[in-house]
Amino acid sequence: MTAENIPTTPATAAIVAAPAHRSQDFTQGSIPRHLIVFTWPMLVGQLLQTMYSVVNAIWVGQFLGSDALAATSVGFPIIFALIALVLGLTMATTVLVSQYFGARQPEMVTRAVNSSLLLQVVLGAVVTIVGIAARRPLLALVNTPPEIMDQASAYLGIFLSGMIPMFLFNAVSSVLRGLGDSRTPLRLLVYTTVLNAALDPLLILGLGPLPRLGVAGAALASVISIVVSAVIALRYLPAASRATLFRREFLRPDWRIIRAIFRIGLPAGLQQVVTSLAIVTVSALVNAFGTEATAGLGLAVRLEQLGIMPAMAVGMAVSALVGQNLGAGNVKRAREVAKWAILLGVGVTLLYVTLAQACPALLMRIFTREAGVAGVGISYLRTVSLVYPFTAVFFVLSGVLRGAGDTTPSLVFTTLCLWVIRVPLAAYLSAKPELGVRGIWLAIAVSPPVNVLLHSLYYRYGPWLKKAVVRRARAESPAEAPAE
Repeated sequence: MTAENIPTTPATAAIVAAPAHRSQDFTQGSIPRHLIVFTWPMLVGQLLQTMYSVVNAIWVGQFLGSDALAATSVGFPIIFALIALVLGLTMATTVLVSQYFGARQPEMVTRAVNSSLLLQVVLGAVVTIVGIAARRPLLALVNTPPEIMDQASAYLGIFLSGMIPMFLFNAVSSVLRGLGDSRTPLRLLVYTTVLNAALDPLLILGLGPLPRLGVAGAALASVISIVVSAVIALRYLPAASRATLFRREFLRPDWRIIRAIFRIGLPAGLQQVVTSLAIVTVSALVNAFGTEATAGLGLAVRLEQLGIMPAMAVGMAVSALVGQNLGAGNVKRAREVAKWAILLGVGVTLLYVTLAQACPALLMRIFTREAGVAGVGISYLRTVSLVYPFTAVFFVLSGVLRGAGDTTPSLVFTTLCLWVIRVPLAAYLSAKPELGVRGIWLAIAVSPPVNVLLHSLYYRYGPWLKKAVVRRARAESPAEAPAE
């Protein structure tokens, strides 16, 4: 089935009928304005994506209890570990599309789009098969409590069945961001999140004629929603990107593009893998403290996602802005993007730090009425939220390097901070009776400042400016670019 032959529904028609000229040229105009205008739809989109898990957590936590809540939480590190490499390759799509767009090479944009989509289908099939087949051993590997194993396995198996549409949706969103369009992915997510929120109570609680599916219903609601979003996204993409999708001449991958995707995306993906494995390892340490600790960490991490989400959105925006400007040969402007992004990311993050320190109990009460679970989450937020500003700077600097196509340094620095500092320190401190699970929070808080120091030194002295895939014209050579 080609993208043009996907059936049109009222929802897809509303998207397809939208203007197809939402792409933005970031090589001109006000940098702060570009950052804000481009970032806010991605931020809202990330909030909507987080609402998948937040809405599920509210329904499951309030009506099914802490065991069911832990069953939905324990699988997230595994899901992240399975899809981490693919996420890096998706990031490479944004880099390539933005640089080709900035260099005014529309045919290469088309080839990058098609090659990326074909790659995502193949990788989605692999992750689905491997994940479903190995889900119970993976759950056992992270010390999943026996009393929630069956529920966690059911949730994970159903959720992983939606990997192909999820990867396709993320790839389309990456293409649009590379073109400077962050509003269309937001519109797509609105449809998806509303559908997910409507399906959750129906499938979890079995309202009306539907059976009560419990945690499996939460996973099924997410899968149905992501399938709908992928269909709508593929229907819209040809008009938005001016790219011809899935025609015979493009069904054979362009191996130059594939190699570039892996050169840029593989280190970024491995960074995600390294991060996810560290999360799995630290989660296993937490799970050893019991179901309350597992559930409390799961809720705190959901709240943490909300707190650092603005900085994540700024980091994603930076990749597109830097990519377009390096593609156009404008090195000085790429550096200006980094400065403004750091100011914006840190400023917004400090607002959440204040909230997390002032009223963490109020935040936890949204999800649970169990004092033990809430206590774990409160302890995490009060300890870890103090380093969120460093996390914001890391997202921005990592986004700058990614926009240049230089993703290996972030992999090296992150590996060092997680596996030389965080994981060993978490194991050591959590073994001390006077600290217990709080020792893990302290270990988590140590690594972001170190990561920022390493990234800052590389940004100042490293050769990242020479790593752009393509340059239309060089406003100045990397050697001539002024040092910060």
